[in-house]
Amino acid sequence: MKAYIIGRMKIKNQDWMQEYFAKVPQLIGDHGGTFLVRGGNPDRLEGTEGLPDATFVIEFPSRDQARNFWNSDEFQPLIKLRQSGSSLEAMIVDGV
Repeated sequence: MKAYIIGRMKIKNQDWMQEYFAKVPQLIGDHGGTFLVRGGNPDRLEGTEGLPDATFVIEFPSRDQARNFWNSDEFQPLIKLRQSGSSLEAMIVDGV
């Protein structure tokens, strides 16, 4: 069953972004994943919670592959890099 990593990000500064996005798409692909959504400029449809600066959805063939990407040795330093200039709420959900 397909699985999706979904994230909502608040960006504090952009110092980390060039290096991060130069490496992350290839790493996601190496784990069988692909970006479905990667962007900003959200338009509220409902609710009152603050909107993120950026949102992403990454599709993986399975939950295991999604977790393997997230927990990979290659991704760990990129997480620290991202955390230097942003905060993120992320989750894995199963497809239907």
